[in-house]
Amino acid sequence: MARVFLIVMDSFGIGGAPDAADYFNGDDSDHGAATFQHIAKACAEGRCDTDSRRGPLHLPNLERLGIGLAAHQATDEWPVGFSQEPDLIGRACAATETSKGKDTISGHWEIGGVPVPFDWGYLPKEIPTLPADIRNGMIEAGDLPGILADRHAEGLSVIEEFGEEHIESGKPIVYTSADSVIQIAAHETHFGLDRLYDLCEATRKLADGHTIGRVIARPFVGEERGEFERTGNRRDYSVPPPEPTVLERLADAGHAVRAIGKVSDIFAHRGVTESRKVSGHPALMEETLEALDELPDGGFAFVNFVDFDQLYGHRRNPAGYATALEWFDERLPQILDKMRPDDLLIITADHGNDPTWLGSDHTRERVPVLMTGAETVPGLSAMRETFADIGETVASHLRIPNGTHGQPISRV
Repeated sequence: MARVFLIVMDSFGIGGAPDAADYFNGDDSDHGAATFQHIAKACAEGRCDTDSRRGPLHLPNLERLGIGLAAHQATDEWPVGFSQEPDLIGRACAATETSKGKDTISGHWEIGGVPVPFDWGYLPKEIPTLPADIRNGMIEAGDLPGILADRHAEGLSVIEEFGEEHIESGKPIVYTSADSVIQIAAHETHFGLDRLYDLCEATRKLADGHTIGRVIARPFVGEERGEFERTGNRRDYSVPPPEPTVLERLADAGHAVRAIGKVSDIFAHRGVTESRKVSGHPALMEETLEALDELPDGGFAFVNFVDFDQLYGHRRNPAGYATALEWFDERLPQILDKMRPDDLLIITADHGNDPTWLGSDHTRERVPVLMTGAETVPGLSAMRETFADIGETVASHLRIPNGTHGQPISRV
């Protein structure tokens, strides 16, 4: 039987979202943001030269899967340094998000076949940002002396700013972004990892009344400014999808559904028969390769490569992003070599996070859909009007009934 492997390159957008002007980073809109194309341009101009990489962006395997074609379809412009006539081994297209928002949960749910049908709640730019009921409820539930930050912030910088005070006072660091999210950072030993998780669970209940999509535990270590580092023990506490995604539909039909990385958290563990919680791209790649060896017939593996987003996109680091892309591209042949004749590989993204853009938030963009395997005919498919078509392509290949929000993408 067939199997499907779905890889989300977290934040690897390709520009062209028709409603990008409605979304903002600070006072500037996302109109014109294009994560892939702007990284390629920065590399070609020498702005991404480091000790570990130099020169134009080199992604030969993604190029053969059609990344250049998808980017051109999204924006009508060819990414710098990428061929207009690549030696294709896959089929490609661009997809447009219909959900409101530009965050992880909206993108993943829609990829899973369920666009978000409502407006998320967002926290204001004022300081403090938390509504009083959430702030007071957190303090009471966690028996806290108070909280720190309580503002919009980039994760690493806010830990640097408040980390020492957090250790001394016992107050957790609470912050948000342009996404529908409350992030709680606390020291793994001084505050305690289990205590942080308990606080996030309590905050999740408080946030439900404000339609907040996620509460995220952000544990860190280190003793003083300049030493603080976030660990791999992050957890996302998400609201459940409003209806069954392709994960639940597959699990209900008896298929194995393996979630790798943060995927299980994003779907509130709905429809996941096995979760592999690992962090860091090397570990995520090893789990992906292991899934190719182990996943039974009819199985579905769904993996998120998060470092593109959290290490390089949010920190506006195009050189780091380019290095990570080239590392991923170099490892792609290992995935392709392990595929069985009936396996389908889909590579996509959940939103953009242009590291050359202003601000530190996600950017509203179209995403690539790259497909290979299972007699997929190389070429370009039509632009997709919803990410939900990705989930329905999974459903079609694994022969379960079609959902209500999308259509399978043609692979011929």
